[in-house]
Amino acid sequence: MTDTYKGKCFCGSVEIEATGAPALMGYCHCESCRSWSAGPVNAFSLWAPDAVTVTKGEELIETYNKTEHSHRKWCGTCGGHIMSAHPGMGFTDVYAATIPDFPFKPMMHVFYGESVLPLKDGLPKFRDLPKDAGGSGEMLAE
Repeated sequence: MTDTYKGKCFCGSVEIEATGAPALMGYCHCESCRSWSAGPVNAFSLWAPDAVTVTKGEELIETYNKTEHSHRKWCGTCGGHIMSAHPGMGFTDVYAATIPDFPFKPMMHVFYGESVLPLKDGLPKFRDLPKDAGGSGEMLAE
């Protein structure tokens, strides 16, 4: 049996479902994610694109591509963030707060070299990304 998690934007006009399990979960410290989330760190869950479906309000979704790496999506009604497509990595990032009933279990910190909020939680901290995700794989100390 496969688990399905339901999520929605801030106003509820856009609803999504994520099915199965994400490939990776963690915290991103890059400047782009910090700026986009308006916070010092962004909690991510990376899913196969076909595991994430929009079940309501697809016509309301707006997209912005600051770079070719991230296609950020939000509700055009309330501005609530929903997800980002990462076509080069082959994943869809559903922000952890978008799916509140999902049992978020972070595995790592990425782009910790750009961190403005040091966190001491015992998780691996990558300067950028793990090697298998296209990064250097270089680890940083807590």
